[in-house]
Amino acid sequence: MTDSTAPRPPTGDHQVPLELQVNGRTARLSADIRTTLLDALRDGLGLTGSKKGCDRGQCGACTVHVDGRRVLSCLTLAVGAQGKQVTTIEGVAEGDRLSPVQQAFLDHDGFQCGFCTPGQIMSAICAIRDGDTGSDAAVREAMSGNICRCGAYEGILRAVRSAAERTARQEGTG
Repeated sequence: MTDSTAPRPPTGDHQVPLELQVNGRTARLSADIRTTLLDALRDGLGLTGSKKGCDRGQCGACTVHVDGRRVLSCLTLAVGAQGKQVTTIEGVAEGDRLSPVQQAFLDHDGFQCGFCTPGQIMSAICAIRDGDTGSDAAVREAMSGNICRCGAYEGILRAVRSAAERTARQEGTG
């Protein structure tokens, strides 16, 4: 016996045109209405910096910014990002010059295999901007949504604190 109230998978063509503002550029693609932002970025636009780790919003490897806020792109529908500014790790550097956070990750060995690094950097940028870097405990809390399977946490902590200090000096607040 079947349960007539059980959800059924959609049938038919569910493709919609999408226009996304990604890294300061307009990107147009067609995607299923159920496509996640992560899949649209990686498969539709070839922006593979954001990683598909757990695909459940638990590891943070897919972290991007939407209108300046940190979001897990594996849990965000691409259609929901239309009309918003999306920034991926590919949009963080200024030309050939790394951002202060990217440079700090290099300087302080804030990565090992590099798989989690894009998500870590995207989270760190928001933590620094939001002032969540006043102590090691604050940084750990701000970065708690990102998992590093290699255990590079001490290097990540040093990198975030260093980038926060550098940013404060550049802004004249530290």
